[in-house]
Amino acid sequence: MPGTGGGSPSRNGSGAVTRSTLRQQVADALRDEVLGGRLQPGQEFTVKEIADQYGVSATPVREALVDLSAQGLLDAVQHRGFEVRAYSLDDYREMLEARGIVMDGIFRDKQIDDGPRTAAVLAAVRRRGEEARRAATAGELNVLIGYDLRFWRELSDLFGNVHLADFLHRLRVQTWVCAVQHLRRLADLRGELWAGHTELVDALARHDVRAAHEIVAAHNADCLALVERLAAG
Repeated sequence: MPGTGGGSPSRNGSGAVTRSTLRQQVADALRDEVLGGRLQPGQEFTVKEIADQYGVSATPVREALVDLSAQGLLDAVQHRGFEVRAYSLDDYREMLEARGIVMDGIFRDKQIDDGPRTAAVLAAVRRRGEEARRAATAGELNVLIGYDLRFWRELSDLFGNVHLADFLHRLRVQTWVCAVQHLRRLADLRGELWAGHTELVDALARHDVRAAHEIVAAHNADCLALVERLAAG
């Protein structure tokens, strides 16, 4: 696929996108390409190029691209198509700030109950956190992003506000998109990536709001310090 840099979107594992969920599958595939760094900030493409790449009609592709634009991953370029949004370091700082404010509000105003269903969900989230920690420790960025997004989505769902959960998920996707372009500069990410997922779950399970706040604040500070260091060259 022509563009300003990076690779072209690949098809899913089966080779062809099924027609039953075209819009979502195309959106998911392109999101993975952006998060994987294979579609670079500023890279342009048209609806036709994506439709040709996946062998599908233009309508679900256009819908998928509009969805990703609404999520802040793409920008519409008048008379040319779409391009991957290029986030600045200031954007990253502001997204981390917003993320922290929302999480602090949730931790302060809402409590996780101690019922058996919540305990089961927390155990599942913790297992997700263990996988994220292993990937972070090993420096496996692609694996970490997948588990990290699922971890935070499932954790925020526990607090019962779907709108906040959606907002936080969008912020986390955007912060990963911004960070990826810098993280890919390091050949070895072992020891560089945050791995405190299980500590956060344990703090929330014992209703230790202060500890949860400190863990999230440290997480955001670590992320910002790393990206700022890489951005400085």
